[in-house]
Amino acid sequence: MSNPDTSPAKQATIISRSMLRNSSALALFALLTAALLAATQNVTEPKILAAERAAQQRALLEIVPDGLHNNDLLADTYPIPEQHWPLLGLDKGGRAHIAKRDGQPVAVIVPAVSKNGYSGDIAMIMGFTIAGELLGVRVTQHKETPGLGDKVELKKSDWILSFNSLSLDNTPREAWAVKKEGGSFEQFTGATITPRAVIEQVLAGLDYFALDSAALLSKSNNSNSLEVGNE
Repeated sequence: MSNPDTSPAKQATIISRSMLRNSSALALFALLTAALLAATQNVTEPKILAAERAAQQRALLEIVPDGLHNNDLLADTYPIPEQHWPLLGLDKGGRAHIAKRDGQPVAVIVPAVSKNGYSGDIAMIMGFTIAGELLGVRVTQHKETPGLGDKVELKKSDWILSFNSLSLDNTPREAWAVKKEGGSFEQFTGATITPRAVIEQVLAGLDYFALDSAALLSKSNNSNSLEVGNE
């Protein structure tokens, strides 16, 4: 006769209870982990957002410093119309930032992306006076070769400053190329594709501003914080 304590039914009950206890423990662990992650996110997310905002503002202020405007560059924005996205290389749209002094626009900062970098997209921002003259250009993200293409970064080279004060009026279109191709801009030793990509995109940015500046500046006078476009 079999021992009742070791009968198949008894063993099945023991296993079932053991699985239930383990499942309950795992569920409790998952619940506690989720709660901990949620609490951590609630604490860190505002800090991350604040850091991202500060980084954005620093980049904008490099082109339009505080002395030129007295508004919040991150708050005064204009949605770039979808028909202009291809000209600026923007797949999902973007916003122009309007610099104002005493409520009047004095400059505009526009995002753009060159699709022709050596190692991928080159994201940048470019600032314009209301007359269409470049205040400055900054590359904000790229994957170009260290020591060669990364000279588009201001911290690596002052090459990007060569765009300052240029416009469609004072620089003929044939000058918008590297010198080895008949243009006015220096190329990098061993890296021509990267500067060419930036030059072409900056010229396209000037073309965009010429096309859209009237609407951009007139709408910027109507509100301190304009509707945000798709991104």
